[in-house]
Amino acid sequence: MNLTIRPRRLRSGENLRKMVRETRMDPSSLIYPLFVREGSGIKEEIPTMPGQYRYTVDTMGEKLESLQNAGVTSVMFFGIPDAKDEVGSGAYAANGIVQQALRRARKDFPEMYLITDVCMCEYTSHGHCGVLHGHEVDNDRTLKLLAQTALSHAEAGADMVAPSDMMDGRVAAIRSTLDEHGFINTPIMSYAVKYASAFYGPFRDAAGSAPSFGDRKSYQMDYHNSREGIKEALLDVEEGADIIMVKPAMSYLDMVAKIRQEVHVPIASYSVSGEYSMIKAGAALGYIDEEKIICETAASAFRAGCDIYLTYFAEDIAGYMAEGKIG
Repeated sequence: MNLTIRPRRLRSGENLRKMVRETRMDPSSLIYPLFVREGSGIKEEIPTMPGQYRYTVDTMGEKLESLQNAGVTSVMFFGIPDAKDEVGSGAYAANGIVQQALRRARKDFPEMYLITDVCMCEYTSHGHCGVLHGHEVDNDRTLKLLAQTALSHAEAGADMVAPSDMMDGRVAAIRSTLDEHGFINTPIMSYAVKYASAFYGPFRDAAGSAPSFGDRKSYQMDYHNSREGIKEALLDVEEGADIIMVKPAMSYLDMVAKIRQEVHVPIASYSVSGEYSMIKAGAALGYIDEEKIICETAASAFRAGCDIYLTYFAEDIAGYMAEGKIG
């Protein structure tokens, strides 16, 4: 057959396939989410997330060193306090668990890039992401506490803060507070497009952050909507967000692609706990090839347009990149 154009020509060998690859990745684009709890000498596996652990400040160095050796130089801290209250005071306490972790990591791993999740849900007795007024989250009262939390993280050594609460106006409140206190160069990575998703289930077990009543649908986004997500992203950029995040990743890569066309800041996507646990469970049953699925899902996020990928598989992916299996 006389075919002038044969797309298969560029697929004929591994070297050629890598040469013409459209999507390229590097370990520097990966962020590992790290759970830190109060106490000492503890490393406890999370039952719903096999292979993931809650660490105390004195044991987390083991994981940070392993990540650094693999080429993963960015982590995001999630704190698990012993005590909770109505206003989540542990989130912004000077000696809160995240603040302790930041100071220790800054001292022991000065080359690591330290990011913090800024939210109230792990610290409130009711498990919601802000201060309550009756059974509703009071948006505007919560803003002050979120800004106070972000400031306390920056003061403890955070390189970047990442508000995940989905309160209206929180990026502006945090930016203003950081700037007023001299942290003009601390970037904000906003969970701008965060859907109310069933994919978060294992995380809520890991962090003990499930709401004690109701759900979070009044502040997290309805998963039927895409134009609303674009609106949220544009608003947060206008308020000063330096990076926009889409969460979850796997079922929402259409949003990554759409927002990539609308904003001119880096885009992150978060491969959340449910995605991780589904892969681990399927692999344990022999239904899927874990390594290949990890590589494929990661590549799909970057192909959709994300620049940064938060994933519990960060260390594995870095290893696969080093072996030439992805990237």
